[in-house]
Amino acid sequence: MLFTIISFILFLPPLTSSSEAQTWIKAGYWFSGGQFPVPDIDSTLFTHLTFAFAYINNSTYELWIEPSDEPYMFTFTDIVRQKNPSIVTLLSIWTGDSNFSTFFSMATQPSHRSSFIESSIQRARLYGFHGLELCCVKPDTSTTKMETMGILFDDWRTAVDRESKNSTRSPLLLTLASDYLPSKNSTSYPMESIRRNFDWVHIVSYYYHLPTMENFTGAHSALYDPSSNVSTDYGITEWISRGLPAKKMVLGLPYHGYAWTLLDPLANEIGSPAIGPAVTPYGLIFYKFIKSYMLCDEEKVVYNSTYVTNYCINGSVWIGYDDAKAIRTKVSYAREKGLLGYKECSVSLVYCYIVSSHSSVMYNFIAQEDEKDPRNKRQLLLVILLPTAATVTLVLVSVMWYMRKRARGNKGYIT
Repeated sequence: MLFTIISFILFLPPLTSSSEAQTWIKAGYWFSGGQFPVPDIDSTLFTHLTFAFAYINNSTYELWIEPSDEPYMFTFTDIVRQKNPSIVTLLSIWTGDSNFSTFFSMATQPSHRSSFIESSIQRARLYGFHGLELCCVKPDTSTTKMETMGILFDDWRTAVDRESKNSTRSPLLLTLASDYLPSKNSTSYPMESIRRNFDWVHIVSYYYHLPTMENFTGAHSALYDPSSNVSTDYGITEWISRGLPAKKMVLGLPYHGYAWTLLDPLANEIGSPAIGPAVTPYGLIFYKFIKSYMLCDEEKVVYNSTYVTNYCINGSVWIGYDDAKAIRTKVSYAREKGLLGYKECSVSLVYCYIVSSHSSVMYNFIAQEDEKDPRNKRQLLLVILLPTAATVTLVLVSVMWYMRKRARGNKGYIT
């Protein structure tokens, strides 16, 4: 069967004569636990690529690398630069889940902070990365912990600048992947320290609603939500109001969705009663499997412009996700808000769209045509027709990949 798979949208930077115009960031993650080979990445589609993940050792507080990942780290930058010599690579440091307590144990002690900072810089240089990302640090209810976090960020930036000066190399980039909200209850991220020390903040603007956590369907990456504050627009507005400039924010884009089991198949809108995950144990399902699993024929897909998301219904199965129109609208939103760019949750998910030489020809043709018209601010709209014959087995593979990634995140602090 032939399925139509529509790609994400890439935009040109704003056409302006200002010398202060910044490069529009098009970033993505590559997960070492996945099944997508580094040489298969078309790095020409990105300005920045992030290797995920390194961890914090819970005894020494130095950066901890899983031994099986080291060979990939040593070659990652060289390989992706073969296709795009200007690509910038970063190493992401996971602090979520059970690593959260290790992170704060490190941040509260000056000697532990020093061990982490020095080892992170040393490892980044050793593997040839151009920057570091601190991933998934969430605001804590303790004001003292937030103050300590701010000190860590100050110390990290000072050490990065000092290393650059002493080595005569460009300073490493420092970036943060944060919660969509800048505060939790009455406690906020150390905003001044973040603004001062990080080159940008990646707003993780998804995982708002999960079938394992809620008994109703939800838009897990809603741009807007008229009934609550759980939305990307609300989060971005809050970050700006707390003092983080829009030009320091990068918008997260998900290429996956979540499947719920409806309580009543006839009640099937956003917010309808549900009784747990569907299709996979956690409900997680990637875009290409949503299409190839034959759950979402075109006539079953609904685009909700209020939330800026898609969902489809097949009997009692309800899947919420972002299709091409939703992604395009979110990228336009980022441009209109003056954000610095976007970051895709996984480059391997992007390549469910771009897998043939025909795709490359189309990509180049549209880009060239766009350059002929200086009034057009969009670089391209890439539409690809791909014949797919994926089976349920592929869905299970996606779940195994996800579970392995989460498991590896949990064991990152083991010595």
